[in-house]
Formats: sequence, structure tokens, C-alpha cells
Amino acid sequence: MGLSEWLQTPAGAYLLAWEQKHIDLAVADVFGFHAVQLGMPQLLALRANRMPDRWMALDGSTDASEGDATTAAVAIHCDFDALPFDNVSLDLVVLPHALELARDPHLALREVERVLRPEGRVVILGFNPSSAWGVRQALGHLGERFAAGNGADLILPRSGEFLGPRRLRDWLHLLSFEVENGRFGCYRPPFRSEKWLGRFGWIEHAGERWWPRFGAVYSLTAVKRVRGMRLVGLVRKQRQRANAVASPAVASRHHSESTDAQ
Repeated sequence: MGLSEWLQTPAGAYLLAWEQKHIDLAVADVFGFHAVQLGMPQLLALRANRMPDRWMALDGSTDASEGDATTAAVAIHCDFDALPFDNVSLDLVVLPHALELARDPHLALREVERVLRPEGRVVILGFNPSSAWGVRQALGHLGERFAAGNGADLILPRSGEFLGPRRLRDWLHLLSFEVENGRFGCYRPPFRSEKWLGRFGWIEHAGERWWPRFGAVYSLTAVKRVRGMRLVGLVRKQRQRANAVASPAVASRHHSESTDAQ
């Protein structure tokens, strides 16, 4: 079962609802001019963001009609490891499970670093392999291997390699990203039934308090840092203006001190 099909199941709808609520808060106060979402059109990752230019990048296997038509993002088709954007041209990139489904997640993340401007942000959503959902998925794959199963025991989408948050942090650090914040979510047991998922709604608050790192999904927000950056444009002018205002005050104080000494 692919991601698009899985999102239509009760378990998929449960995780999608949490991700939509979280991503709205994560991108609302990210400022700039150009933003792009890579994949998963069912999630309107840029709807709460106010940047004037927004794109929804889809690979060849995804149709823009699978998403909600109310999004203001313009759909484009491309490979995630060969983005059609200039170097340092974007202010925000959102990857909802894009690295897990990419043919080369390392190269896809390098592409994100290439197109992001200094101090630009990347928001990544992924399945947590250390959660109960991830463990059940791993057992399902194990059963397939030894019992020639058909994937009936898989609770999450079949395709893709799930990347743990610690491993992803290491990748981001190597590319000079600084992780700004992270969060886990979806603590209900891995049930397929909407009825049983609903019965365990109370466990969300308990999970956030007592076992926060074992949520079914996680989110990481990182900032692209560039060492040795110089102040340019408006920031430099503001710094020069502040120095110009401070200089007469310092000169006046020195003049007063020398007059008193005489």
C-alpha cells in the first residue's frame, strides 16, 4: 500500500490530522518570499504561511488532484533530488515524508541545502521507527520475509525507508543546518480501526508527558547556517547609522572631560 492509499485509511487520517495541525503552527511565522512543499499533496503544508510565491513539487508518481484544491501553491513536477530552482533562492522547504520516499534521501537533502538561502528553514516530517507503529511495521516486514506474506500485517505504507530523528539530525549537521526545534506526535496504539483509535484518545496527553520520544511521527525544523557571513543591505545600513549616532556622543563626552581637566 502506497502513501496516498494509506492516508485514506483510519490510521492514515489520524496521523494526517496531527501533521496538518502541527505544520500550520510550524510555518505560520516563517517569513520570506519563496516556499516549496515536496510531495504529499494531501497535506496543505503551506496554507498557513504568508509567502507570496508557493510551490507544490510532485514526483512523477503523484497527481496534484490527490490534494485539496483550496491550496494556493502552484503544482510542478520534478525529481526531489534535482529541484528546478536556482541556488540559494528559497526561504522555506517543507518535506512531509519526502525523504522516506525519495530514491536517494542523501541527495534530496543536499538539494534542499542548495536551494535554501542562508537562514532559510526546512521542516521535515517522518515516521518514527522507534515508536510502537515503527516496531509493528518492522515485525510486519520480518513476517513477509520469512512467511512470504502479502503485506497485510503492515500498519504503515509499504514503500520507503524510515529515518530516525537522531540519524536525520546527523545528516542535517553535516550540511551545516542547525536544528531549531523538534516534536513527536500520535501516541495512540497502532490500530487500523477508527473505533479503537478513538477509544485511546486519552493517551495523547499521557504520551506527550511520559514517553515523548515514542510518538508515531516526528517533526524537525532546521535553519541553514553559513559561516563567515557579512552584514549587507539594510542590516549594514542600520549598523552604520547606529555607529554614526553614537560617535558624536562619544566625541562630546571626551571634549567635556578634557575641558574639565583644564
